[in-house]
Amino acid sequence: MKESVVRRIQKEGADALLNAGVSVPLKEFKLPFKKKPVQLRVTMKRPYMSGQLRIARIYLSMGVTSKQMSAFTKEEEMNFIVEHSKAISRIIAYTICQGYVSRHLFVGVVAWFIRNFVEDRYIHVSFRTFIGLMGTKSFMNIIRSVEVSNPMRLRLSQKGKGS
Repeated sequence: MKESVVRRIQKEGADALLNAGVSVPLKEFKLPFKKKPVQLRVTMKRPYMSGQLRIARIYLSMGVTSKQMSAFTKEEEMNFIVEHSKAISRIIAYTICQGYVSRHLFVGVVAWFIRNFVEDRYIHVSFRTFIGLMGTKSFMNIIRSVEVSNPMRLRLSQKGKGS
């Protein structure tokens, strides 16, 4: 893989981890007197905890792992799209609609828009990007840090008496 592609992927991963988001093109429009097509872009961010729980629930209900998805044949890929396109579009919609109000009012509309107007290559990349970034690894560092700084844990000088 080219060095520029690797750097771009690493930058997008870092932006997503920092919650700066990843800008994803949704639709391209060709305007008459313009050479380049105009892109309608949206920034996908890591959702808050409630959104992450909803995404995790949807993802786990699909019953497939990312390793299995990587090894899909064309027929398995088509079958997966037929069975889970609504779930995938809802997962992407949760990364776009993050606020409490927008999550409750607009997720269905955004998911519908994604299913009907967004190219499949953008949907595929968006889904893989955020499923790869979701997980408990960020919490593991917090838990380790709390274990180390636990004020209730016995110190070295307190082993004999406990006080």
